This record gives sequence, structure tokens and C-alpha cells, in this order.
Amino acid sequence: MRHLIIYAHPNDESLNHSILNTVTKHLESQNHEIITRDLYKISFDPVLSLDDMQRQFTGEAAEDIKREQDHISWAEQITFIYPIWWTGLPAIMKGYIDRVFSYGFAYRYDQGVQKGLLKGKSTVIINTHGKSHEEYNRVGMDKALELTSDHGIFIYSGLNVIRHFFFDRADKASREEVELWKNQIRNIYPEVTTVPEFKL
Repeated sequence: MRHLIIYAHPNDESLNHSILNTVTKHLESQNHEIITRDLYKISFDPVLSLDDMQRQFTGEAAEDIKREQDHISWAEQITFIYPIWWTGLPAIMKGYIDRVFSYGFAYRYDQGVQKGLLKGKSTVIINTHGKSHEEYNRVGMDKALELTSDHGIFIYSGLNVIRHFFFDRADKASREEVELWKNQIRNIYPEVTTVPEFKL
């Protein structure tokens, strides 16, 4: 399977980077094809410009956007890895969505009816956050995040959300908790099975 990993965290010593390594090593061990886009490492420009907006309606995306869209078109499954900051996506990830998930590529309107254009692709979203699940549940933040990201971005674009992980109290997690999370992540990706070749 062709896997695209879209990752956003500036610290190579972070839990998010450790999760990235876990996903990458697991997919490699299962012989999946992988492309990783580390948005900080590639210095992705997150600012949606007037030129970007005008290009959406001509179908002529800027070179950096077209490159990312080509990766998405190539992928069968997309994994997003990023922390929850201020109850939302880091600015660089939000800017990636703003610029790359553009009209005519990720969605369009047919006679006023919205249509997701990334159908046939699946996605896994992996988030860390500092608050506890209990706190998020009490104020409805868990449902709000699922509504704004799962439905407002990914499902809206036609993606099939396989799983959205929310790893809570991430800054206080024990080694045992982190290893449990990593096992949950490994178990979400199917093994590649090969059909044996028979010689006549």
C-alpha cells in the first residue's frame, strides 16, 4: 500500500517525532511504500495568498502546492501526525490544509452540492494534547475536535477516517503509556500480504 505521512512538530525530541518514527518503522517492516512530508523540515509556507486563491479556479496550482497534491494523489492512505495546540491544528498544518486541500483538488461544488474529491483514500489522524480525556469530555472539546477536523476537513474532502487517536496528558505520559499508545498505532495498519506466484 502507498502511504503518505504528513507530520508537523518542530522538535525532533518530541513525543510526536517518536510517534512518527514508530509509524515509519512499522510501515517499513510491512513493506509498504512510504513518503513522509515533515512540514517544518521542508519549510512549508502555510500562508494562503491571493495568488493561491486565484489559481484554485484556473487549475494551475503553485509549484509547492502541486508537489504536495501529487503526493496526495499518489497515496492510498494518509497519516496525519500533529499536536493539538490551542484546541486546533498547529499553524503550519492548518496552512497546509488551506493551501493544498484546495477547491478543484480536494473538493468542489456541483450545482451547489459539495463533493469530496479524495474518495477512495483512507486516513489515520494521530494527535497529542496536554489536557485529560475527562476534561475534554466535560467541556465537549473531544466532540468539537472530531466535528471540525474529521468532518470539517477530512470527511468533507472525501477521505475515509479509519481512526482518530487522541493521546491525552501527553506531556505527563509514562513510558508504559507511550508504549501502549504505540502498540495501538501499530495495530491500526494492516499487514501487506502477497499472493504466491505459481509456475506452470
